[in-house]
Amino acid sequence: MAQKPSIPKGTRDFSPVEMAKRNYIFNTIKEVYALYGFQQIETPAMENLPTLMGKYGEEGDKLLFKILNSGDFLHGMTAEEVATTSTGRLAARFCEKGLRYDLTVPFARYVVQHREELTLPFKRYQIQPVWRADRPQKGRYREFYQCDADVVGSDSLLNEVELMQIVDTVFTRFGVRVCIKMNNRKILTGIAELIGQADKIVEITVAMDKLDKIGLAAVNAELAEAGIPADAIEQLQPIIQLKGSTAEKLTTMRSVLKDSETGLKGVEEMEYIFGKLETKNEVELDLTLARGLNYYTGAIFEVKALDVEIGSITGGGRYDNLTGIFGMPGLSGVGISFGADRIFDVLNQLDLYPKEAVGATKVLFVNFGEVEATYCLPMLTRVREAGISGEIFPDAVKMKKQMSYANVKGIPFVALAGESEMREGKINLKNMTTGEQKLVTVEELVEELRK
Repeated sequence: MAQKPSIPKGTRDFSPVEMAKRNYIFNTIKEVYALYGFQQIETPAMENLPTLMGKYGEEGDKLLFKILNSGDFLHGMTAEEVATTSTGRLAARFCEKGLRYDLTVPFARYVVQHREELTLPFKRYQIQPVWRADRPQKGRYREFYQCDADVVGSDSLLNEVELMQIVDTVFTRFGVRVCIKMNNRKILTGIAELIGQADKIVEITVAMDKLDKIGLAAVNAELAEAGIPADAIEQLQPIIQLKGSTAEKLTTMRSVLKDSETGLKGVEEMEYIFGKLETKNEVELDLTLARGLNYYTGAIFEVKALDVEIGSITGGGRYDNLTGIFGMPGLSGVGISFGADRIFDVLNQLDLYPKEAVGATKVLFVNFGEVEATYCLPMLTRVREAGISGEIFPDAVKMKKQMSYANVKGIPFVALAGESEMREGKINLKNMTTGEQKLVTVEELVEELRK
């Protein structure tokens, strides 16, 4: 017996039901992005390797999937050279392209390459898969989707306000209660300056960011281990444990950071954003929040689901030099990314998928034979013309098999036509949930299915 085929580790197949759910997520996000004036772009699955290398740090370079050159990639090399050359040098020689690692670097390349065609500010969104040669484990895949939106070419904080409104709108449409947490890189810089540890900002913020997960004592221990003096850790305590409303926290931080120009600038930015922002969901200033400090330069965002234990389901922030890696410095931007796979899990756990989003077919016409099928086909055409999804069972098999097909696919209505229905020019419509049957004309059929 032939061996059953399989797929690479860290990848997944998606069933029709799973795809219907994923498309519901993607389509909802797309609709909201478009509502706010964002335009969709796509970039190739593969990029030239120099575009990707060196953009994610040494560890990121190791996680890039490199594509072997086609043809005789060993041409011109002796067996001895192949045997003695390092893996990295061989990869550079044999591979000119790689699969994209994220959507940010390809977007930066796109902006620089198409700069003359773009009208700034440029508001783009992109929903595509990315690939990472990571070790597969629960919740971590080698192929997964990112759903990014960015505005480049504008320093206005109204962009931050709008992106948070997008987040609020998306999760309101999903019916998921979330808390939108915000902070600012400049505030974090000001805090590090205040305690005399400006050069240790990464160590300080990485430890602070773990407060919810490991608790205050463990955070303080990690700070000490990173070489932060005891007096500096002591100065941090009131900030780490600061309570109150966002307005109260900002007032306190304005006083605490009065001697830090950078810190005060961060406070002013957050006062502006919170002052303009109106949301249905919870929004708060979280001074322990720290995302990608080697990348973000201003406001940073993170979204947590309130009714499900899961990590961040959306994140993002302001960056000042997206395109600098490709020789075009000074182009500021701000962006967000929805975690589609985590949102999928949240909607599953809370059972929030609308029935119409998961069930594709609305009505199945039962096939009793050639004559009956010929009678049903024009009705099926009318149903489809009305924008209602319908199908006819292709074979005149036993009724039980056809009804089982409708049940398995979650089709809510079945239409049946035998001799008596054909004589009257009508059809029997059966509600698969209630069992109720109605004899209807084709016009009434369409009306019933629309309800």
